[in-house]
Amino acid sequence: MFSPDLLTEATNILALARAKSLMIATAESCTGGLIVACLTEIAGSSDVVDCGFVTYSNDAKTHMIGVSPALLEMHGAVSAPVAEAMAQGALDQSRASVSVAVTGIAGPDGGSAEKPVGLVHIAGQNRHGELVSERFLFGDSSRNHIRLETVKAALAILRRLVINTPDRNHNL
Repeated sequence: MFSPDLLTEATNILALARAKSLMIATAESCTGGLIVACLTEIAGSSDVVDCGFVTYSNDAKTHMIGVSPALLEMHGAVSAPVAEAMAQGALDQSRASVSVAVTGIAGPDGGSAEKPVGLVHIAGQNRHGELVSERFLFGDSSRNHIRLETVKAALAILRRLVINTPDRNHNL
């Protein structure tokens, strides 16, 4: 299912995290668990991947990872503030040092002029306060293409955060 490039990137991220004794968590909406699936496609990933939250519905975002209903009401599920709250919630509800979260509109339906199909917000965070939040517009292409491009972008953000996160052993 995953391209060799995605699997290579996942392998590299796991190696970087392993070298620093870091754990990873994901919070996923539009990808439905594909990011954590890509990471766990690699044998031995259990020493680095703590968990993946698939929070497809707003209720799941609220109950599983603590996204505020008021935030969802104010900004909508597909927004930077919600992606950022999802990343924080994944850290709060796990043993992870680094998290990545995605929320978007994979289509083919559900888009609007303000939030078109292909709009994705990705946020990553570490326990040292670094937050990365980016907006992507993957275009009105196929659902599968949008979801896989989201995985690719999320892995790039995750890699950057793992590189920037201090080695856990130096903080003991």
